[in-house]
Amino acid sequence: MAEPSAVTGAPATAGLDRKATYRTIARRVMPLLVLCYVVSYIDRTNIGIAQQGLKRDLGFGPAVYGLGVTLFFVGFILFEVPSNALLARIGARKTLARIMATWGVMTVVTLFVHNEIMFYAARFLLGVAEAGFFPGALYLLSLWFPSSRRTRMTAVFFIGIPVSGALGSVMSGWIMHSLGGVGGLADWQWLFLIEGIPPILLAGLVLLFVTDGPEQAKWLTPEQKAAVRADLEADRRDKGPATEKHSGLLLALRDPKVWILGLCACGAYTLANAVSYWTPRIIANAGVGNVLNLGFFSAIPPLLGIVVMLLVGRHSDRTLERRWHAATSWIVAAFAMLAISVSGGNVVVVILLLAVMAAAHYSGLTVFYSIPSIYLNDRAAATGIAVVTSMGSFAAAASPSLLGFIESATGSLSLGLQISAGIVLLAVVVLLVGVRPGDLRERRR
Repeated sequence: MAEPSAVTGAPATAGLDRKATYRTIARRVMPLLVLCYVVSYIDRTNIGIAQQGLKRDLGFGPAVYGLGVTLFFVGFILFEVPSNALLARIGARKTLARIMATWGVMTVVTLFVHNEIMFYAARFLLGVAEAGFFPGALYLLSLWFPSSRRTRMTAVFFIGIPVSGALGSVMSGWIMHSLGGVGGLADWQWLFLIEGIPPILLAGLVLLFVTDGPEQAKWLTPEQKAAVRADLEADRRDKGPATEKHSGLLLALRDPKVWILGLCACGAYTLANAVSYWTPRIIANAGVGNVLNLGFFSAIPPLLGIVVMLLVGRHSDRTLERRWHAATSWIVAAFAMLAISVSGGNVVVVILLLAVMAAAHYSGLTVFYSIPSIYLNDRAAATGIAVVTSMGSFAAAASPSLLGFIESATGSLSLGLQISAGIVLLAVVVLLVGVRPGDLRERRR
């Protein structure tokens, strides 16, 4: 063991292999966190596959479906900031476990829905249950990785989105195709029952294996803990006096950069909804009617997204550039969305464009969500990220109802996709104008 430093009393870290240390942390922290996010996104978006059965059995049309998705985000918005304020007090481990257990229960409860009011209530309560998981997980990453390594870890975490899109689509399609009528339950009821159990089990694993930062990690040596602590402290110093004014929710709300990032998040979440909730509908509208085929085709876009997202995240960390990586990704996604709206319904063309849109969406989201934790200090990070996420969730709440009502009124998603693409492009302008390169102070660790 290295001798303690005479100045700080901490073990000397000059000869420590930092890359090996962060690889060790990544191997211990990331797999469970990614698995939790996969399950989270499956439970949030499985309604996209279930809507076929809900329409058949309960008569839910696009407007009912869109409003149900919207109400999920209403519950999400109302409880996002309170959930993360609680996280700052009791820690990420207990907060994430509590969130996962409650959303699993609410997913299972959805199988008892038999009218529109119950559907709306179930979606709202699922949003309440899931509130805080995403910003809480990003906050946990900020306790383990310095900013120069965090974007690639955010990209690894965001693998959960395309994996859930691919795995969830195939699994949900198989459940809907194979289990309808078994035990007296409809296909969509089996879907919510089976996919609601994993988060309840994972909540127990989080309590057993997650720690709130390196100081509590028994599997790190004192030298490794000291190295991580020194890197995170250097990040705090680099942020300088411009962000020392932040201290919790009220002062984070006073910072214009938080609001600028929140407006950018509106574009990101509008794009996310188009990818996550409307991909099955877009493919179905292109002529794919069989629910099993629909699940398989819906899995194709996320698979490309995984590769592109990891490459973009790694390049962003290598260059320490964030703004243009996010902006370029969103521009590509917006134009892919516009192309889908005028594609004419050719299945091959639609799936290729959906793949481009998904890859660009995942890449832009990965880089964008590395920005708040770079800018905000530790005291503001949990609530600041939650505020940004909540603002984005307003757009997420509005866009499904908008697209649902537009499809009901026009018989097509084209106009809704074009409006969504315009919102994404506005977010690009806000990001490039509102966030200056000098606002993101980073040095390689």
